[in-house]
Amino acid sequence: MIHMNAKIVTFGTTAVILAIVAAVVLVPYQTFDASHKPSDIYREWTPLEAEGHQVYFSYACYNCHSQYIRSVDWGLGAERMAQAGDYYKQTPPLLGSIRTGPDLSQEGGEHTDGWHEAHFHNPRFTRPESIMPMFGFLTKRQTRALIAYVQSLGFKDADARVRRQHKWRAEAVAAYERGVDENIRWLHSKVPAGWLEVPSPYPATEVGLARGATIYQRFCLGCHGPVGDGQGPAAAFIYPPPLNFTTLRRHADASGGMLYYQIMNGITGTAMPYFKRELESEKIWDVGNYVAKYFIGNLDANKEPRGIDAAYEPAPEYEVDRGAKE
Repeated sequence: MIHMNAKIVTFGTTAVILAIVAAVVLVPYQTFDASHKPSDIYREWTPLEAEGHQVYFSYACYNCHSQYIRSVDWGLGAERMAQAGDYYKQTPPLLGSIRTGPDLSQEGGEHTDGWHEAHFHNPRFTRPESIMPMFGFLTKRQTRALIAYVQSLGFKDADARVRRQHKWRAEAVAAYERGVDENIRWLHSKVPAGWLEVPSPYPATEVGLARGATIYQRFCLGCHGPVGDGQGPAAAFIYPPPLNFTTLRRHADASGGMLYYQIMNGITGTAMPYFKRELESEKIWDVGNYVAKYFIGNLDANKEPRGIDAAYEPAPEYEVDRGAKE
């Protein structure tokens, strides 16, 4: 029988730790494949992006954000599964595992630089329910480097998305600077004609409008403001600024379908992101009804062409037979 004492416990603990280090560090290091090659999307960081990587690492952003899309993550909207070559020459590779926040492995080009600047200054400006801490204390140089790094995530794929953002931003800025009405005409010209003619298929019920108000507060208020005038706290960082919904009152083509399309698909080149991966269809219609009723004053909910009402929708009086049973 072994009698435990301090010397044996110390020896045993040391042995266990050394075994773990050997299994996790030494063996993988010795068996590392020196022929490891970069993936097809990999490219070297620019000096500014490398500087941003150090900012990201220094503030331990990897504790909440992963950079590794697994096969089980496809439902979150990832376009590409992570490969070993994506982390070629990265020291340290910031894979992350906790996933408190969204995965960032393909974040580059998903948002504009202005959106990121507002988000880093105070995440609640762009995501009102975010639990991410504020980074408004970063210097301008650090913020610029961090944005450059985040916009590089996805490498060549991200570069293509960033170029697309820049292309459409130039057009969006030009349209905005031509004046309010010209800006709205430009925005509407980028909505497929069919969507402009579609009314909201859901009635603006008390419950639906309340749901729309909640969605607006959760996703939209930071940019468009509490009264829909485009003067939310993020507006100070964004150009062209968020749309003032009240200016749509002068435009008859501000239909429920138009709102749905732009909420669903976003407006690339501006800070307006897409929500088709976060909001189910009815939630988009509900927040569109809310915006149309309270900010635009032109609600087309449940007007012709109506189609077939969903089974749960309130039935009109002529369909109700109080004494009938199925």
